[in-house]
Amino acid sequence: MVNKPVKKSDLGKAWLRPRRDREITILPEYHLIVSEGTKTEPNYFLGLKREISRCGKNRIDIRIEGEGANTLSLLERAQAHVSSSNNPIKHVWLVYDFDDFPSDNFDNTLHKCIELSKPEDNVKYHALWSNQCIELWFMLHFEYFQSNVHRADYIPILDRFLTEISKDKYTKNRNDIYDILNPFLPRAIENAKRLKTLHNDDAPSRNAPGTNVYEIFEFLSVYIKIGQS
Repeated sequence: MVNKPVKKSDLGKAWLRPRRDREITILPEYHLIVSEGTKTEPNYFLGLKREISRCGKNRIDIRIEGEGANTLSLLERAQAHVSSSNNPIKHVWLVYDFDDFPSDNFDNTLHKCIELSKPEDNVKYHALWSNQCIELWFMLHFEYFQSNVHRADYIPILDRFLTEISKDKYTKNRNDIYDILNPFLPRAIENAKRLKTLHNDDAPSRNAPGTNVYEIFEFLSVYIKIGQS
């Protein structure tokens, strides 16, 4: 039997529209965040995980591990987590600081992440580095900062910023730091990108100060409300 073309008068009628009464189940996308630090970074990214839950986005699941390892050994532990996971991890985010580690290790971690992110392996490794430390990323939520001072000098600056918004002084083990900083996230992303343009160098060790932590927020922007508490 030959199907007759649809009459113009019938176009747009309900019986011709695709059925929408069947729900399609979409499995969550699994992300692993592995940090060098065991307190500051895990507490901060747990806030990101809570934000995704508050937004009702159940298509993504984040697992956070604070390893206390450094640079290349952090990557090895992340690979071990991927291998032992019962869920297919799609994205691995390594969070680490420059601290006092050799420049080669700091830069090579980024290169290794790029090498490991092969399409056939179906998992992508992302290096979220901060030079000198993640507190720089926190500071960028309040103002653009390009002075290459020692990381110890970041704390009194953060103390001043937090006191100005009535949030007490900064401590590394605060579990509310994400919620405090979130309203200022668009400014932090803009300032971090501005630093990247200033240095114009792909080597993280030569980006002082600098950080690319903003990349995870841009990547996950469809799951969160950027700049809203």
